[in-house]
Amino acid sequence: MSQTLTPPPGSAPAPGRAVQPAHPGQPGGQAGTAPTTQAQERAERRAGVRSALRRTPGKLRIALAVCVLASIVFGVLGFQAARVQGIALEDARSDTSQLVGIQDVRNNLVVADAAATNAFLVGGLEPADQRERYDDAIANASIRLAELAGANSADATELGVVASQVTVYTGLIEQARANNRQGFPVGSAYLDQASTLLRDEILPTLTTLVDDNAERVASDLSMVRNAMWILAAGLLCLALLIVTQVWLAKRTHRVLNVGLLVASVVILVVGVGGAVLLSQTNSAAAAVRDGPYAATLAASTAYSEANDAKAMESFTLIKRGSGQTYEESFVELTADATQRLDQAGADGNLDGTSAGYLGEWITQHQAIRALDDAGDWDGAVALATSSDEGGPNAAFAAFSQTVTSDIAENIKATQADLASAGNRSALAGWLLLAAGLAAAVLAWRGLNVRLEEYR
Repeated sequence: MSQTLTPPPGSAPAPGRAVQPAHPGQPGGQAGTAPTTQAQERAERRAGVRSALRRTPGKLRIALAVCVLASIVFGVLGFQAARVQGIALEDARSDTSQLVGIQDVRNNLVVADAAATNAFLVGGLEPADQRERYDDAIANASIRLAELAGANSADATELGVVASQVTVYTGLIEQARANNRQGFPVGSAYLDQASTLLRDEILPTLTTLVDDNAERVASDLSMVRNAMWILAAGLLCLALLIVTQVWLAKRTHRVLNVGLLVASVVILVVGVGGAVLLSQTNSAAAAVRDGPYAATLAASTAYSEANDAKAMESFTLIKRGSGQTYEESFVELTADATQRLDQAGADGNLDGTSAGYLGEWITQHQAIRALDDAGDWDGAVALATSSDEGGPNAAFAAFSQTVTSDIAENIKATQADLASAGNRSALAGWLLLAAGLAAAVLAWRGLNVRLEEYR
């Protein structure tokens, strides 16, 4: 009978038998499985995702995400482009209104000054129509100053200063009138002080504000840019949709996908239409800038310069032989006013009627100067203050009537054209946004139908 001997503890294992290492938490000598590490788990997940994306359902999901995102981005970009145009156009309307308002204040002040100086020549009790013209002009200027200061905070401080200076100016004019009525020579000194305040302080401030607002308008209109890049964005989105349809046709052996096809048509039609509308808005803004807006500035500036020249005409006579400086100012002002109106006529913005009446008045002025230079001061004053038909004041009144009509018509056209352009821009924006969202939904539905086939 045989006997099996058990090796004593600590002896070597029998040949051919392996010893399993012990792990913490496991009894020594028992078999165990190593736990999967976090790195291994992440690698397995990534491998699973890559494997899923390499299959057709995964690729369909990628195509769906790209098409939907591209459509939404197209719509949002189009809406934003139109919104920027709309804001710029609205700012242009506001700044144009402010600019013309300040120019109107300037015009009213020089109209009042021209009326006051011309009436001063008469001596004694001034003509009622001249007094009424002065009062109306000052009242209009004061009302407009209050309105404009509240309309734009950027101009409020300067306009407040001008308003207080206008009060001082009217006080000096009243002093000049009171003394002139009594035949006191000191009235001329008060008139000089009023004129100096107007031309050295009030008018330069208003001119600076006009220039500032003109820069704002130019900046606003420059923001209404050509939006053909919207068409480029639409074509890029359309290309993605077409490439997806071609790939889908090869993969599924179906020629058309209705959702993608309709989405492509929507992007193409609305993209082209929206780009055209935005481009038309850009063209409309340029037309306003070079058309009625330019005509408004030309006519308004010419009107202001002509009234300033009218005051210079009176001062030349008031100074009795020492008014050469005023005559030189008259020549400079009327030359610039004539050039502005002639240029506006050459550009097709004005019909030339105002320029014609201005020329007639300048011709009448030469008759006044001829009398004065010949030593007939009384005859020159009589002609300068005459209200007879065919006289200098009648010619100036005709000019004033036509040029103010030009200003009113062109500012109205400017505001109307900018408003129309803004409406067109808003329409384009909403159409582009709706098209982008609709194309996104259509693309999702079209591709989702194919995905359902793999579930």
